Amino acid sequence: MVTIKEKEIRNFIRMMKGKKIAVIGDLMLDRYIWGKVSRISPEAPVPIVDMENEQIRLGGAANVAQNIKSLGGLPYLYGVTGNDNSGKILRDALKEQSFETEGVLTDDSRPTTVKTRVIAHNQHVVRIDRENKNDISAHLQMEILERFKKIIDKVDGIILEDYNKGVLTKETIAAIIKIALEHKKIITVDPKFNNFFEYKNVTVMKPNRKEIEEVLGIRLKSQEEINAAGLTLLRNLNADNVLLTLGEQGMSLFEARGDISHVSTKALNVADVSGAGDTVIATLTMSLAAGASIKEAATIANFAGGVVCGYVGIVPINPEELIHTIINDNLQN
Repeated sequence: MVTIKEKEIRNFIRMMKGKKIAVIGDLMLDRYIWGKVSRISPEAPVPIVDMENEQIRLGGAANVAQNIKSLGGLPYLYGVTGNDNSGKILRDALKEQSFETEGVLTDDSRPTTVKTRVIAHNQHVVRIDRENKNDISAHLQMEILERFKKIIDKVDGIILEDYNKGVLTKETIAAIIKIALEHKKIITVDPKFNNFFEYKNVTVMKPNRKEIEEVLGIRLKSQEEINAAGLTLLRNLNADNVLLTLGEQGMSLFEARGDISHVSTKALNVADVSGAGDTVIATLTMSLAAGASIKEAATIANFAGGVVCGYVGIVPINPEELIHTIINDNLQN
């Protein structure tokens, strides 16, 4: 899209410090069971994993918030956990890292969303999900909105992180966007399939290939098809920008003013794509809040997504690693 020089990326990282970003969406707890496989079960043709280590990490909207914090920002989290042990672990982890959790509510009617990944020899063996995808109650929706309204004047941007786990309902989406527009705030969206076309009039809509193909009922096989899809979404959503993330094909940016830009992936070593989308939306939003243009922000976010793909498991972006990755890319081109 554009070339980011060393002086520019260092300045953007410096300007990110202290930026306040509201993150509203589905909070998750990610469990990792690490081990090795040396035999097949005699009970069924499945591998036996000898567990060596277990880790807990923040997932979903909580991972987005962690990326914001890693970049020097101050995230304000809004979502729900269950009234269970996993919810306690998640809330304790947020408090330990000094996250602003006034917007994290407890829902007695549902479990905390937990994704358990079993990894052997740096390969995913299986993932086990515990979740409730029903919409949260009207009462909880209203409570989130009321608490969000209290900090709207403080924040520099808003991220809607939708994993279709029930926090972002049609009514909540419309209300948040209305408030954001009234206060002239940056609002970016990482969508899923449900309620996709409810995200109208936002600063940036960032769907991935699977989501685009699902909602439009097409297959993106050529650049012409990608361009047509991006323009269709731009028009139907009345967005300022649509950023399509296309895996190994990189990203395509569509601006309301008519510009279309493409950038190849910057992932040098793809070990695991888990959490890359969270890193992209967080870096994109922080870059915009720091004064970057949409092309600059998308370029920086593309590099950030490539960096975290090099790690197994969900990890937040390290700003120094991001800077050095961009510098090294400049030297090679």
